[in-house]
Amino acid sequence: MSTERTEEIPSGRPRHAPGRLHPLSPPAWLLKGLRPGTAPIPWAAVLRAGIALAVPLAVGFVLDEPEYGALVSMGALSGVIGDTADAYRMRVLNIAVPQLFGGIGVALGTLVFGHGWLAVGVLTAIALVSGMISSIGTVASVSGLLLLLNAVVGAGLPLPQPWWTAPLLLSAGGLFVLALTLLGWPLRGRQPERAAVAATYRALADALEAAGGPGPAYEERRHQVTQALNQAYDLVLGRRARVHGRSPSLVRVLAQLNVVIPLVEAAPAAHLRRKPLPPEIPAAVRELAAAVEEGRTGTPVLDLPAPGSESERAIDAALRHAATIVLLAEPDPYNVDDRLGRPAALGIRARRAVRDMMLSGASWRYGLRLALCIGLAQALVSVVEIERSYWVALTVTFVLKPDFGSVFSRAVMRALGTAAGLVIAAAVLAEVPRGWWDVPVMVVLAALIPAFSVKGYAFQTAAITPVILLLSDLLNHQGFDLIRPRLLDSLIGCAITLLAGYLLWPESWHTRIGHRLADTVDDAARYVERAFGSHPDTEAGVRAARTARLQARRRIYRDLSGVRSEFQRALTEPPPTGARAAAWWPLVVAVERIVDATTAARVRVNHGARPPAEPEVAAIAEDLRGLARGVRRASSPAQLDPPSPPVVAEASVLAPVRHELAAARALTTSQIEAP
Repeated sequence: MSTERTEEIPSGRPRHAPGRLHPLSPPAWLLKGLRPGTAPIPWAAVLRAGIALAVPLAVGFVLDEPEYGALVSMGALSGVIGDTADAYRMRVLNIAVPQLFGGIGVALGTLVFGHGWLAVGVLTAIALVSGMISSIGTVASVSGLLLLLNAVVGAGLPLPQPWWTAPLLLSAGGLFVLALTLLGWPLRGRQPERAAVAATYRALADALEAAGGPGPAYEERRHQVTQALNQAYDLVLGRRARVHGRSPSLVRVLAQLNVVIPLVEAAPAAHLRRKPLPPEIPAAVRELAAAVEEGRTGTPVLDLPAPGSESERAIDAALRHAATIVLLAEPDPYNVDDRLGRPAALGIRARRAVRDMMLSGASWRYGLRLALCIGLAQALVSVVEIERSYWVALTVTFVLKPDFGSVFSRAVMRALGTAAGLVIAAAVLAEVPRGWWDVPVMVVLAALIPAFSVKGYAFQTAAITPVILLLSDLLNHQGFDLIRPRLLDSLIGCAITLLAGYLLWPESWHTRIGHRLADTVDDAARYVERAFGSHPDTEAGVRAARTARLQARRRIYRDLSGVRSEFQRALTEPPPTGARAAAWWPLVVAVERIVDATTAARVRVNHGARPPAEPEVAAIAEDLRGLARGVRRASSPAQLDPPSPPVVAEASVLAPVRHELAAARALTTSQIEAP
């Protein structure tokens, strides 16, 4: 087997591509951040944003209270930014819960406004809490962000009195966005879950279409299947955790999602045949996707070619079973447990999350980093006269969000996005008279936020900047004079973040992919043992073993998906971090192929192939654990010691797994020998 690989990394350029960027060209990490994303524009969100931010302004002008209208629009802005979920129940959480924390933040900030060093201490403490709770999850992350942002605004701006006025107005803006969002619930309440399950079937159809073909197309599409499956399970299980009893619609959509798992398992076996599948198979899967999305029922009619090999029989059996369940009007409500285990109750999960946060070194480190940067920003503006000084801390808060992406690249992207947004803001503040003209201008500017947010962080910043400046002008009446301080404060905030939140922390200079990859390789070793371990004698034991195997496989693919995301984030860092991340990428792909080969071997055994001997299973598992130990010790793949090859018969179903292990060893050897 050749040791040369040309796997593409997410930037789209082959790892061993002969061409190089011109020495005077911008660095790759900068180009990656400036390249607009390909996600479609969410037109419904565009319409909601225009209405949500413009209507409060219009009401404020009608009541001759433009400052109150501006505060409501500020609250609506946070709701627009946080409305990123698909399922309506999750959208309620994503908007309502952060608004509660935002109200607490602005109330605390208002109480310490003008109190000098007391305000510095309070905001530093809030930053610590904000950073720590951000590690719990997506909703907690947005909640921590709004807690700190609104506290900074309250401590830096003279807001209307009494103290509860600003929290009430900001919360009203967020709730207005929530009300606009929920208008479609009666008509589309079940559609997000069905659409996510249908998207999983379509992604699988694409993978089956690429199975057996040359090049990396199958691996990329298999990764898309994992992402679609993760999203679908998150949506469906998130809904199930809040439903008491067994909802018929939930039972059906969960059954349709579960039944796709055998097809997902059979795909690697089909790919290892190195022969494309008949086109009728992906076409049938796409037809099932349409049936899921449309809610169709009936008797399945499949025109499939007769299967020959074990993998073909696996595909055929899984597809026919999936067609039966997808079109079944009322699946068995007691046979639809998910493949990851039933989620714990919401209260139990919340207590576990808080406990994990308090005991997590990572959450404490991030909280301390954020507190240090906010403390420095507030101390600086307390001793140095800076106009609109609260923008310094706001910039720090937006940039120092590691769960949102690379801190370094976000600082650079924010500076560039702010500069671009200021060009738009300068034209608006210079040419548009204050008053009713602000309403149609806000409709246009607010609509750009969701449209630009899907294109990248720099684009989102460029869209948000003129909106914030226009609202700030309604509160401060400074007009064009806001432009220069806004740019200066943003640059100061970015500089503080880079120095105190990035360069001073050693973990910023080391990618975590190696350790996470090692954990995944250990999981792969356990998966091999679980897939081919002892065979239970009872029917209940067989079902339990199969469920455990499915759960193990799903967790491995989730972990690999997380490693990919971490890799993509590290790639946006400047050298040496980005280069170190790129060095690990071929091994990430190799581990994915090892897991795929293991799954394919299990499928072949299920459909007639001879099970491997216990010594073969033990040898493969030990080889994987040796690889994991090497990954933990090494700072780069070139430092890995290639282990001795496991003893596996060429005719064994585990032979493809051995070949993928040999490919992984060849990758480390080629890096050691590379000049």
